[in-house]
Amino acid sequence: MEIPSEPKPTHHLDFTCVTLEDLSPSTSSYTLPPVVTAFFAPANSGVPQLRFQQSESVGDVFCFGLCDSQLVNIGPLETLVVVEEAGNSDAKNNLSFSKAFKLGFRTPEQRRAFDIEFEQWKHGVPHSQNGLSAGPMENGSIIYSTSKFDNKIEASSAKMYFHYYGQLLHQQNMLQDYVRTGTYYSAVIENCIDFQDRVVVDVGAGSGILSLFAAQAGAKHVYAVEASEMADYASRLVAGNPSLGDRITVIKGKVEEVELPEKADILISEPMGTLLVNERMLETYVIARERFLVPNGKMFPSLGRIHVAPFSDEYLFVEIANKALFWQQQNFYGVDLTPLYGSAFQGYFSQPVVDAFDPRLLVSPPSFHTLDFISIKEEELYEIDIPLSFTASVGTRVHGLACWFDVLFNGSSVQRWLTTAPGSPTTHWYQMRCVLSQPIYVMAGQEITGKLHMVAHSSQSYTIYLTLSAKMWGAGADQGGILQTSTGKLELKEPYYRLSQPLTYIPPQDQQLHQQFIATQDGNVTNIGLQQPQNLGNLMNRNCNDLMKID
Repeated sequence: MEIPSEPKPTHHLDFTCVTLEDLSPSTSSYTLPPVVTAFFAPANSGVPQLRFQQSESVGDVFCFGLCDSQLVNIGPLETLVVVEEAGNSDAKNNLSFSKAFKLGFRTPEQRRAFDIEFEQWKHGVPHSQNGLSAGPMENGSIIYSTSKFDNKIEASSAKMYFHYYGQLLHQQNMLQDYVRTGTYYSAVIENCIDFQDRVVVDVGAGSGILSLFAAQAGAKHVYAVEASEMADYASRLVAGNPSLGDRITVIKGKVEEVELPEKADILISEPMGTLLVNERMLETYVIARERFLVPNGKMFPSLGRIHVAPFSDEYLFVEIANKALFWQQQNFYGVDLTPLYGSAFQGYFSQPVVDAFDPRLLVSPPSFHTLDFISIKEEELYEIDIPLSFTASVGTRVHGLACWFDVLFNGSSVQRWLTTAPGSPTTHWYQMRCVLSQPIYVMAGQEITGKLHMVAHSSQSYTIYLTLSAKMWGAGADQGGILQTSTGKLELKEPYYRLSQPLTYIPPQDQQLHQQFIATQDGNVTNIGLQQPQNLGNLMNRNCNDLMKID
């Protein structure tokens, strides 16, 4: 950190009345002023710097280089500046350490302007007050501009994500999900009044199929925004359908970065991942709303719901628990593996299970949590809290929480829901279950409470924290209290796709003749009574590549 006395350079943007708080351990006796003016400028060496100055001061209070600094937004009016420093006069023994300063701004617009200016200066693209470059650029110079997407998503995750969606075989898997594709087609065509002579933006267009649907419904023009290499395929598909394609423009780039020539009357997108929120595409959908949609414009879909219910499935629980038995070997080529058994056991239970299950496994009626895409803020998707409260319908062991989602196309003519619920025709999203390593016991009529807490991370997914508790039951229950609690931490990005699975567990009272087996002439055992749910049959026959889809 420097304490320079150089005058302000000519070209800079001032951020006045910024509150300043040093959150790092004190390394000097110097006290920072609580309110400063912040601005960006190059040092004598040409390194871009962030400087703070008191309004009555000629020189700077202090400054630091931007190359090893980063921003962490903590609210609409506040941000953290984290600085990595080493080998300067404040550091002892040249050891690296971090400093953190909390900045407070007068308005959200001032904070956003600061964010943009920070990134532009950090990557060598300083701007003057009139928006022009502060100095001449040599031929061949590259303007590097990061977006909000780049700031919050790891580059390796983004690379894999766009590589996946840039392949036709994966697009085919999604197109062949006839529940998904057919529902979108019906929602658009049946609500052609919403699309007729309107400007449409297809957010994350993929193959461009939704853009073509919108054109079929009479859209005036469609801008298909796609960041992966699939944009090139979409352009070819659009060109191959000239009666529709002359009203479609494919734009290759991220929604957070591209500029469009006009505002949209309606957005259309398929931003849903496993448990609705995986891949964090919903945030991009919301950003597109803020950047491109006219006031009171329509969104297809406009609302999503995450449905949850406790479930009981002994077969699934034993299947997962048995995976860790490998680590109980005490003589594996002369090696005792048991020290790793506990970690392996918890590791298997950290994987959400993605499959199709029989709705009879549910222990109580489900509840749901609503995400309104029209009004929700992007920051509200960073952490999602879903309170849980159920009443058990039967006495059983509860093994965890079953989850699925649906979305609403709120058209002017027809309202359509796309659901992934158990018992409904299976989609490529299937359903998801969070299995607890310690089941809880409940009786019929007993209350089950808890919380599903999801925290977004930079790998385009969420960490899930699940708590389920069985409340007091019977005499004295009105006094409250918890009899048993079980918790789990799961990683939504690393699910267990349950391809080959045992038959769905059905409670004894429902089995009747289902336990009858006969041996066929070739010696194989055939189950003549146990009726598999329709969804499970579809699951077993679906192409394995479909299950490898990221979301």
